[in-house]
Amino acid sequence: MDEKGRTSVPARFREVLAQTFKDEQMVVTRAMPVDLSTGEICRGLTLYPYTQWLELESKVAQSTEFNSRQLNAIKRGILAHGTECVADKQGRILIPPLLREYGTLGKDVVFVGSLTKIEIWNQDVWAKVDQASEMDLPLDMPELTKLGL
Repeated sequence: MDEKGRTSVPARFREVLAQTFKDEQMVVTRAMPVDLSTGEICRGLTLYPYTQWLELESKVAQSTEFNSRQLNAIKRGILAHGTECVADKQGRILIPPLLREYGTLGKDVVFVGSLTKIEIWNQDVWAKVDQASEMDLPLDMPELTKLGL
């Protein structure tokens, strides 16, 4: 990431976004914080293709899964911070200062594919989150075989 808050979306992700979602417009916002079960909360960002963002907004608007306090927290904590962006000719997007601060993003960032969205992490934070995720893998579940894992 440069000093202006621009970071280059890796080419392989840009290709998938263009081919799968047929949309150059994206939305970057706060990700759900990750609790490392050590009392440490790790924060990152999520980059949504615009069509996926609209689906998320629709799901939240129609949700009956949460009480009003939880729903307001989701709206204020995730949706309200959504910022539209389009990659420039060099494939860079601009991450707003408040989101850079929330994700503790500096020079070294990591992009992680996550089905229909892309996670953006501080490199050091990602190492912790990745390690914690590995520890949480359910290694002895027969359901994993059904997934082809």
